[in-house]
Amino acid sequence: MRRKIMAAISFDPRINRQTSKNSHGVIIEEIEGLIRVYKDGHIERPPIIPNVPCNVATVNDVTAKDVVIDKFTNLWARLYVSNRSGTLPLLVYFHGGGFCVGSAAWSGYHEFLANLASKASCIILSINYRLAPENRLPTAYDDGIDAFTWVKQQALNGSPEHKWWLSRCNFSSIFLAGDSAGANIAYNVATRLESRYNPESMTKPSCFKGIILIQPFFGGEARTLSEKNMTQPANSALTLSASDTYWRLSLPLGSNRDHPYCNPLANGASKLRDLRLPAIMVGISELDILKDRNSEFCSALTRAGKRVETVTYKGVGHAFQILHNSHLSHTRVQEMASHIKTFINQ
Repeated sequence: MRRKIMAAISFDPRINRQTSKNSHGVIIEEIEGLIRVYKDGHIERPPIIPNVPCNVATVNDVTAKDVVIDKFTNLWARLYVSNRSGTLPLLVYFHGGGFCVGSAAWSGYHEFLANLASKASCIILSINYRLAPENRLPTAYDDGIDAFTWVKQQALNGSPEHKWWLSRCNFSSIFLAGDSAGANIAYNVATRLESRYNPESMTKPSCFKGIILIQPFFGGEARTLSEKNMTQPANSALTLSASDTYWRLSLPLGSNRDHPYCNPLANGASKLRDLRLPAIMVGISELDILKDRNSEFCSALTRAGKRVETVTYKGVGHAFQILHNSHLSHTRVQEMASHIKTFINQ
């Protein structure tokens, strides 16, 4: 069974096809150019998007370094620290990739987050969480909780090796953020933090101040109009078939797309009212198949009494800020950085 997704960059996925393609037997799942899963359990992720080291310069006023969070689970993160004076808000960021592909070292994320740290004058901790299907959900959520806990530990008694960024960080202004699957992770980590900590325990030494969800990757058994009818160009970052494949590979075995990890509204929106969540910013792309589902999610949060700021980016599709697959991408990325800056400083 094969599902296609064009990676929306100037690479031809056929370049990465290996001559030994059949050495592991039958392919049971595939998103062309990104992931191939064989019946014997072997998994290939062709390097269609390059990883880059942290010292690759993108902007002059940002310092980037990699840090280890948990050596036993190989959980690490890439830090981006703006050189602007004063203490800065902290964004704990989760990359996209359908829970199955992607890295904090992907060149697109390195460029986007370095520029965001510069434009929004903030510190960004980009989490390299474990991927499905080797580590199905909720593993990525667990890694997110571990990353947030590590931040709190650093705020309390950080080691000298981290002083260079800890001294710049405003721990009363921490945000969870992410795009696509990373936005799903940010939301689910936030709901777990809400149940784990009472509000008083989160104010000192750190304050969880907001959530930034860019094109959040949710789904459901029932299709929305944009999922059914939104025609995707050849270089789309997310097609409906690719979306379904990601969910099959990442949800707990035996689950369908109405599992709460995938569909937070499946059991009705009543549970949303009981959640103590900070302010939420949601970025929606006009040409994204997730547009309607994102809008429904925002409406449900608003009805549940949550403070939600919704921004729609015109003329661009899913992951435009990473893949730059539209002539409008650069303009919309600058708009997004401006919106995020306003949100984290209000």
